[in-house]
Amino acid sequence: MKVYRKQTGHERLGKLLFFTLILCSLYSLARIILPKPLSVIGREYAPVRSDYVLMFIQCLLGLVVFSLPSVVSRKWKFTIPNFIYIMYYLFLYCAIVLGEVLNFYYLVPHWDTILHFFSGAMLGALGFILVSWLNDSETVNVSLSPAFIALFAFCFALSCGAVWEIYEFAFDGLLNLNMQKFITADGTVLTGHSALLDTMKDIIVDALAALMITVIGYARLKTEMLLKSK
Repeated sequence: MKVYRKQTGHERLGKLLFFTLILCSLYSLARIILPKPLSVIGREYAPVRSDYVLMFIQCLLGLVVFSLPSVVSRKWKFTIPNFIYIMYYLFLYCAIVLGEVLNFYYLVPHWDTILHFFSGAMLGALGFILVSWLNDSETVNVSLSPAFIALFAFCFALSCGAVWEIYEFAFDGLLNLNMQKFITADGTVLTGHSALLDTMKDIIVDALAALMITVIGYARLKTEMLLKSK
């Protein structure tokens, strides 16, 4: 007799996100193939073909990285907390579905900044989980101080943010996109310091969010060590 396991909340959320990304991929692909983009009445910014190309790429990337936490968890045999899965899925939904497909990057003020703060905090927490798992593992003979764990988590989050900016820069150049928002909604091409503003703002926000999480994590680890020593 086959026993069916009840799905957890993050698994149901993951399935919803997965099918949403597939639908968004098909929609953006259709808009690329069709001769003219949809016209939306009363909208300040009307998407053009390059916007739909970016949308399609982001949806495909979302599908690729969707199962990344599960793959990493199975490969290295450690448990990722449910809240990390939920944060990860919510971030992908907000960044791709809301941000790119529904155009929140232009419609909602500071949407990109909010997402980078969210991702910086999430990656900082994930960095703590990774190195704490290594520190507590019985198969690996290491004993890391709370300060080193906090430093690793901060550098891990900031490195991931830097890799994302490299990805945006590369695809902007290769496919003539606007992921780094060096072209404004009205078509103005930014130059000099203004053109760097979006990238540097993203990295600074990533750093601040990661720093906040690592300080909290460091204080928690120090407290646990003091309680154990008593």
